[in-house]
Amino acid sequence: MAAIQLFDNESGEPIGAITRKQLDFLIDQLEEEATDDRDYHINRPTIDMLDEEHGETELIELLREALGNRDEMEIRWEEI
Repeated sequence: MAAIQLFDNESGEPIGAITRKQLDFLIDQLEEEATDDRDYHINRPTIDMLDEEHGETELIELLREALGNRDEMEIRWEEI
């Protein structure tokens, strides 16, 4: 089974690995511009919404840590 890695689109640096279930949750909750879209705009309100929608704690913490003190960021995912 392939692992799913999140990346910071600006730096290209890996953010961390997530599960297929966590990826499916992101896909269900976040807006996609196309069916093959693999990148998402993230900000504090978005992460708060994911938390309110019962996103797994590990995923929410990973996103909050990746955002740090920035206002927003673009993330992408890849199967590795």
